Amino acid sequence: MMTDNKSILIVGVGGQGTLLASRILGKALTSLDYDVKVSEVHGMSQRGGSVETYVKYGEKVFSPIIKEGEADIILSFELLEAARYLPFLKIGGKVIVNTQKIDPMSVVTGKAEYPSLLEEKIIAKGAELTCVDALALAKQAGSVKAVNIVLIGVMASHSEIEKQVWLDAVVSTVPEKFRELNIKAFELGYGSAK
Repeated sequence: MMTDNKSILIVGVGGQGTLLASRILGKALTSLDYDVKVSEVHGMSQRGGSVETYVKYGEKVFSPIIKEGEADIILSFELLEAARYLPFLKIGGKVIVNTQKIDPMSVVTGKAEYPSLLEEKIIAKGAELTCVDALALAKQAGSVKAVNIVLIGVMASHSEIEKQVWLDAVVSTVPEKFRELNIKAFELGYGSAK
């Protein structure tokens, strides 16, 4: 078992399923006997608002809070959110991002433009970047709501944790009627990162 704690920051827009993603992540990690702390969703969790969830795990974790420069991984459900939370990433950390763009209210109202070249800006900050069109893969799995599970699959493919541990966590967390869809979404995400 590792001795250093690891931190994963899950960011996105309200309504994208960041909370379910953090629950699956927590379940997978606790099944391996890690001490896991998951924060509540911070931000505007209703549709459209920016949301963040902290997940810390290791031998002994005292707080779920992730400070700037501490996150090993940023799992981002939306491109602008990845860029917004970049200061939290540690040097050499990973950013896994859904390439989907959701206009924030300032863009919708015409007060601002959606920033350009975000992928290049993330790489320029020294991050190891993995981009995936999780929305397209979620549609392929059968539901646009499965973006979160696709992204869990992508992250799982980058982890040292066995694939079956992740699948078991997905299966035991999602309602039975959505299980098949979510397994397909996970597999598509897992396979996309190879």
